[in-house]
Amino acid sequence: MAVRALALLSGGLDSSLAVKLVQEQGIEVEGISFTSPFFGAENAIKAAEELKIKLHILDITTEILGIVKSPRYGYGKNMNPCIDCHILMAKKAKEEMEGLEASFIISGEVLGQRPKSQNKQALELVTKRSETQGILLRPLSAKLFPITDAEEKGLIDREKLLALSGKGRKPQLELAKRYNLRSYTTPAGGCLLTDSIFSKRLKDLLEHNEYTLDNILLLKLGRHFRSSTGLKIIIGRNKEENKRLKSLAKEGDTSFNVAGHRGPLAIVRGILDEETKEEAASLCARYSDGKEFPRVKVSYKKLPDEEAESIIITPVDATELGVKRI
Repeated sequence: MAVRALALLSGGLDSSLAVKLVQEQGIEVEGISFTSPFFGAENAIKAAEELKIKLHILDITTEILGIVKSPRYGYGKNMNPCIDCHILMAKKAKEEMEGLEASFIISGEVLGQRPKSQNKQALELVTKRSETQGILLRPLSAKLFPITDAEEKGLIDREKLLALSGKGRKPQLELAKRYNLRSYTTPAGGCLLTDSIFSKRLKDLLEHNEYTLDNILLLKLGRHFRSSTGLKIIIGRNKEENKRLKSLAKEGDTSFNVAGHRGPLAIVRGILDEETKEEAASLCARYSDGKEFPRVKVSYKKLPDEEAESIIITPVDATELGVKRI
């Protein structure tokens, strides 16, 4: 019976190289990738196609929402709880192993590549907390870690694995050229939690006790503001964002549209007060084609189907209004 490995596949170069190193030894590899509001499997799908391997995709939204709110091992530079996230993914891969008849798990992690999440202590912690001792193999840095069960049993030849370490990417790029790999992203390129703007908006939700899935989904869209009374105002940047904002708006939200000029859709989440109404209307006008006019008519209505009303307002920048840009 052929030896099979299950690869944690992100779509980045390192995870693809880990697969190629194992495939070179005649081992069958299948991939596993994960989806959540913060990252998808699009890059992993492209990588799996290039590697010609079967890909299993799991939604871990429930688990990751809890981790992001309160990570046991803290955050990286932004709101990325990488250590906790890697532990969760390794656990999930272990749970899938038996059904897939895989002998071990492979990961593209490189020792020392990231100071917080890929130092030796952190990587050993991932192995321990995910209970994958002996079955989690990191082919790119394998010779720098204790021998795994697969190596001891002769399922894979340790001498053909690597001992890469540090932040440098030259060895990986040379391997990519050797394997003719093209479908890969930059490290952490697919995770919104590494993005500074998204992270700032996410922190704002936590600070205002608004950390819910429907609010998180809005963070990917538009310009975000806090009114003087603390309500969230989101303003679409273009026609496509206006459509997506409309689809994500929920009962109780208030929508704003400029009358007589092309402009954005604005959404206020929460019980609308007079100050926020004027601020949202003014901002909506400010980002419309009517921004140069002294007074602009803005229609607004409570969703889903209350009758629309209107306000005549001066288009004003957020700083003049005293509104906080997030």
